[in-house]
Amino acid sequence: MSTWGSWLVGKRDNPNSAKDAIVGLRQQLIMLEKKEEHLTKKIDDETRKAKANVTTNKRAAQAALRQRKQYENELDRISGTRMTLETQVHAIESANMNLETMKAMRKGADALKGIHGSLNIDKVDATMDSIREQMDLTNEISDAISNPVAMGQDIDEDELKNELDELEQAELNDRLVGAESVPAHTPAVTAGPSRVNGQANHAQTVDDDDAELRALQAELAM
Repeated sequence: MSTWGSWLVGKRDNPNSAKDAIVGLRQQLIMLEKKEEHLTKKIDDETRKAKANVTTNKRAAQAALRQRKQYENELDRISGTRMTLETQVHAIESANMNLETMKAMRKGADALKGIHGSLNIDKVDATMDSIREQMDLTNEISDAISNPVAMGQDIDEDELKNELDELEQAELNDRLVGAESVPAHTPAVTAGPSRVNGQANHAQTVDDDDAELRALQAELAM
């Protein structure tokens, strides 16, 4: 197992180790900061002693400066230690964040693997083919339903057209025969009003028949 993998396993066995380490380091940093504050105060005190005795008691002034120097050296060591601890805290926090990120990514990878475990390109293609077949069948059924129902009888459109032409020709022949039987001139009649009216009605009927015949001939000639 790799070092990274071993670390992951170790972290799973001790899930609070990183948190405990960070808490311990931060407590140590707090103690060092208090120590730095104390040493800074001591340095200020020795500086005041040196200034107070610089003209009257040089020995005491030198001793104060010597003591101040020791405090300053100790303060430098504490400052270095604190920086090291802060760096370590940041490193642990960053490593812990990377660990949690890796856990989340591994869960995501396992989820994808589980989803894709039952899928492959052949199954996807087969499913899409099945969907297309069902859609084609749906379209065929829709077309069949939307077509007019012929009640199981096939009608020959050409036969219907020929029959219509025969009816039209027969009607035309009947009208032509009727037109030929009408006399060209009608003798004048001097009878009473009823006879005159009858003759006028007969003439109007002949005119109407002639007009109808001409219209029919014109329609057939088109």
